[in-house]
Amino acid sequence: MSWISNTFSSSIGRKIIMSVTGLFLCSFLVVHLVGNLQLFKDDNGVAFNAYSEFMGHNPIIRTIEWVLVLGFGFHIYQGLALAAKNRAARGSNYVSDHIEQNSKWYSRSMALLGSIVLFFLVVHLYNFLGSLRFMDVPRDANGNEDAYGLVVQAFRNPFYVALYVVAQVALCYHLLHGFQSAFQTLGLNHRKYTPAIKALGFGFSIIVCALFAAMPVYFFFFKS
Repeated sequence: MSWISNTFSSSIGRKIIMSVTGLFLCSFLVVHLVGNLQLFKDDNGVAFNAYSEFMGHNPIIRTIEWVLVLGFGFHIYQGLALAAKNRAARGSNYVSDHIEQNSKWYSRSMALLGSIVLFFLVVHLYNFLGSLRFMDVPRDANGNEDAYGLVVQAFRNPFYVALYVVAQVALCYHLLHGFQSAFQTLGLNHRKYTPAIKALGFGFSIIVCALFAAMPVYFFFFKS
């Protein structure tokens, strides 16, 4: 089993883990976004509460949550390990320094951008998942937990709205580099398909993060 530990503690092994878990987390973002778009329905939160109730109590979804936790854990750990290794090697490697100077600033700041997203994620889970799992949340007319009410309350706080928007900007830049980099690391890099992957990554990063950021802005300015 030593070859496994050696492989996944090497730079290329860590990058493979980052790529696979990153693409998996991108799929989670899409699912989460589709559910959260129910917030824009003009039904006083009925659709969103039904979605939240399903996601919070379906045994299959609850099992998948542990896979998601592992995905986040591996992605965060390997990302920090890669950042530390790159930082340690940066001082004496002229070629590496030259490449970094010619790369995008967000490509050089993946650890910082990821840390901002991680901080937001902790606050976000505390505000919503913690409340739904460990507090007695009022129920709506259909008997579902009023997750919509938690959203309205949270998005009345200007500091939380600002944190949410800043986190989405950080996530957008994180994805702009990470999406294409994941395909390249996995060997899915071809002059015929790479431009399409770049375009898909750009569109994915902008659209997903913009829609997430629109939610707190909409509630703060138009639903308060």
